[in-house]
Amino acid sequence: MGQITVRIGGRGYPLSCRDGEEEHLAALAGHLQAKADELATSLGSMSEPRLLLMAGILVADELFELRKASAAGGAPGATATEGDDGRYQALLARAEALADALEEDVPPGAA
Repeated sequence: MGQITVRIGGRGYPLSCRDGEEEHLAALAGHLQAKADELATSLGSMSEPRLLLMAGILVADELFELRKASAAGGAPGATATEGDDGRYQALLARAEALADALEEDVPPGAA
């Protein structure tokens, strides 16, 4: 069984995977780290649960947009525009509300 440690938000996470999948898992974690860096740059410092939740939501949004484009027969990413600030801001607001709710459920010192 393969094992790697991925770094996201300045913290290391040891992960196990099937032998030979280490590089793929590292690439996936790298994509999530890029999203976390993007959020930290645009929004500033935030708690680890909020950062990971919001980064995960951004990655899920990319996946959903690709699925919509694929189902519509268009090119991947064809339904999303890079300048779509309104959609991005709405997504961030939803992610922040979810992170707030998550943080309220986390006992002090558990994060």
